[in-house]
Amino acid sequence: MSTPSYIIVGSGVFGASTALALIRKHSTASITLIDRDHFSAPFRVAASWDWNKVIRADYGEITYTKLGIEAQHLWRTDPIWKPFYHESGVMWISPSDFGEKVLKNFEKLGVKVDIRGYNVQEARELYGGLFEGADYTGVKQVLVNRSSGWAEAKEALMNTIETAVGLGVKYVAAEVKAVEFEGARCCGVKTASGELVTADRVILCTGAFTPKLLMNSAPEWSDLHAGERIIAAAVTEAIAPLTAEQRRILDTMPVAINDNPTEYGCELGCLPLPNINALKYWGQIIFRNTLEHPVTHTALSTPPPKSNYEQWDVPLTLKYDVRRGPGSMFGRNQFKQELDKFRICWEALTPSEDFIISPHSACKGLYVATCGSFHGFKFLPVLGKYVVEMLSGELDSELEKRWAWDRELPSVDGNSKWPKKELRDLSVEK
Repeated sequence: MSTPSYIIVGSGVFGASTALALIRKHSTASITLIDRDHFSAPFRVAASWDWNKVIRADYGEITYTKLGIEAQHLWRTDPIWKPFYHESGVMWISPSDFGEKVLKNFEKLGVKVDIRGYNVQEARELYGGLFEGADYTGVKQVLVNRSSGWAEAKEALMNTIETAVGLGVKYVAAEVKAVEFEGARCCGVKTASGELVTADRVILCTGAFTPKLLMNSAPEWSDLHAGERIIAAAVTEAIAPLTAEQRRILDTMPVAINDNPTEYGCELGCLPLPNINALKYWGQIIFRNTLEHPVTHTALSTPPPKSNYEQWDVPLTLKYDVRRGPGSMFGRNQFKQELDKFRICWEALTPSEDFIISPHSACKGLYVATCGSFHGFKFLPVLGKYVVEMLSGELDSELEKRWAWDRELPSVDGNSKWPKKELRDLSVEK
């Protein structure tokens, strides 16, 4: 039996990892990786194109703890990813019971990691008192995992793709406008230039663009559409250059994550960027961009239509959101910083925050591997392995059910990551 041919649409974390795992498994297969940007482009719209990302196995849910441990092993040891991984530690400040759940999961798995909980006074004294002035409102225990860290995101992503291309994957820089069909079977994709690219199997690793792509491809075919499974959502990040005096903290600083202040939504985060003598922050407000589809007249959240998703055009309200970071992490009087290079990062989010790695139930030959749900990048070394297992019908039954295209969707009431605000409402002032 001949090996099927493959098209992977999207070269973010899911697409890059899938391309590498596929060519390793099927060295003679025809595998084409298509993305609107070249993988070496200075700027990309992929959520995984970033200055850096948190690498951890700290989860309240044990399934992702296991996956995180598996991925971290490769971050530490595999020459593809090891040069870009920095085990700085991660400090979690949260009034919730998250820390207790994390500790219990590691204990259940019998995994030895350098992790412990500290009371607030102890936490204030850690790292030379760097976080003495942090917002500890309602916090009983601060979790510090010195076995976690961060990765140089765009560099690790690029190296993954370059390795896959070196093994035989064909990379095509082109914008995919639609998925193509022969009856109820997917046969390829059509690019913006009108070119039809065909393959036996098409894998959509298209992130926030996925709902729009499916609806555009067959507006009348409602079973093809994402429906309530996926929403395009976004968060804002920024860079804070450090003064010569402040740069000393980069040698020992961990990633810092703080749920406080809790009234604005999700957690704030801060990562060291020693290569450019800066810190990166992300904000708390997760938002959507709901528009009416021109054919179906269905309300659909989608990134702005410009080719760069208007990712650098950040409203003042969202800049204020990220600017809460320094005060939350370090205290308003201790560590003053000016932020710049504000960027909106678009992501595909599911109601359960689980990935989708699944055949599309309405269309033969079409597969979906996406929805990082704001926590997918850390799994770059292993995501492709699970996509390949899905394609061959060998995916673990628990994961198959959890990541299925058709699965029971939980309520999003009380989900702090689910976007409640619209970009247009946050864009009144710029």
